[in-house]
Amino acid sequence: MAVFLSTFVNRIDRKGRVSVPAPFRQVLAEQTPGGVASGVIVFRSTSANALEACSAKHMEDLAADLDLMDITDEEREDLELSIFGASQHLPIDPEGRIVLPDDLRDFAGIGEQVAFVGKRNTFQIWHPESFQERMAQAQAKRGAGGISLSAIASAARRRQVGG
Repeated sequence: MAVFLSTFVNRIDRKGRVSVPAPFRQVLAEQTPGGVASGVIVFRSTSANALEACSAKHMEDLAADLDLMDITDEEREDLELSIFGASQHLPIDPEGRIVLPDDLRDFAGIGEQVAFVGKRNTFQIWHPESFQERMAQAQAKRGAGGISLSAIASAARRRQVGG
């Protein structure tokens, strides 16, 4: 399965259009029946001043996962409203661009540039300086916590062999 990787900083034009990085469009296409990325689902992050983005297929999977969560009806309602109710389908034009609506840009503090940040099955859209600050915080926490990719892979292998 293809995943969203890396960080790309792109400029927004006067009409609010920004090019979705080609590797991200490729992942979106792989997650779309017919293999053509015609759009992306975008909504306000519930944990950062950023935008969350994914394929329609990923949103369908998220909806199914929400049904399996052991949460209260009130928590489910809050998630449905804040994620599904506030999601916007942004079409990708033939040049690979989306138009970021003003309300979403305002929420994330996005001006003339955006950072597209890969997060495996989803990606985020940030104001580049805000992302750099968040990245520094994440790296400081992970460095202090001793978590590495080797440790993650090792733990996963132990679970697979029942250890």
